[in-house]
Amino acid sequence: MVLDNITSLAAATPASLQGELADLYLDLLKKCLTRYLFTERWQIVEWPRGTLKSHLWWVLRMILRRKEYKLARARAFDSSACAEGRDRPAEAETMVGLRRLDNVQQCIRDVLDWGVSGDLVECGVWRGGVTIFMRACLEAYGDKTRRVWVADSFQGLPQPNPEAYPADASPDLWRLPSLAVPLDEVKSNFAKYGLLDDRVRFLAGWFSETLPVAPMERLAVLRIDADLYESTMDALKWLHPKVSNGGYVIVDDYFLLAPCRQAVDDFRMRNHIDEPLRRIDWNAGYWRKA
Repeated sequence: MVLDNITSLAAATPASLQGELADLYLDLLKKCLTRYLFTERWQIVEWPRGTLKSHLWWVLRMILRRKEYKLARARAFDSSACAEGRDRPAEAETMVGLRRLDNVQQCIRDVLDWGVSGDLVECGVWRGGVTIFMRACLEAYGDKTRRVWVADSFQGLPQPNPEAYPADASPDLWRLPSLAVPLDEVKSNFAKYGLLDDRVRFLAGWFSETLPVAPMERLAVLRIDADLYESTMDALKWLHPKVSNGGYVIVDDYFLLAPCRQAVDDFRMRNHIDEPLRRIDWNAGYWRKA
């Protein structure tokens, strides 16, 4: 309803103000998706899967769930950590922070201004916050044709295969239950913001199974948040060829996680990609396809 009102207002507003209204809406949405406005003061308690504590936690969680309770601990809200994407929020739809959402907005606005063909996709969406924001950008800037693809296993990260991918020998992120967000919950988050429609397409499953047969033809923005070498390489291998000239490739965790960084560097070297990889913040980087 709010988005419909903003869209109607923009249509009746002089062109010089429409862009300002769109940016105001998107700025507000970024602060809602990250909970920057609402100062979360608690954090979900969890233990990695496969440990004794995790089994005890699982039993306790089942008991609490029947009462619609969650086990949490208090924490002090850090606005700078939220803005920079350095925290793991309890309820926010994204943990990437404001700076990386700014980058997504910048890339989408640029491909729209230059008429770069293709849809938008994120590989590894967690609670869906970035893809919700992608869909909002298309709506706010008046694009009526592009689609947003939401690619995720919706059951967490795959268990690493260090024999085939030695770079993935160490990460234990697949053990974290909080990274496994069900598809229905992600769809519910889209609906909550009034952005679930037939232009949002879901690709559910491991990247090695879904991306080779993904039905999108062209991409204008490819965003990857896959953490592991294998998953990052799968996303680049199958989707980078579909990125239009002038489109963008964004990689979360490039500067944070060594397996992700190695996959990107290997892919760029093997495919003779020499476009500069620019830093977004302490975590992520991106390049524009020449």
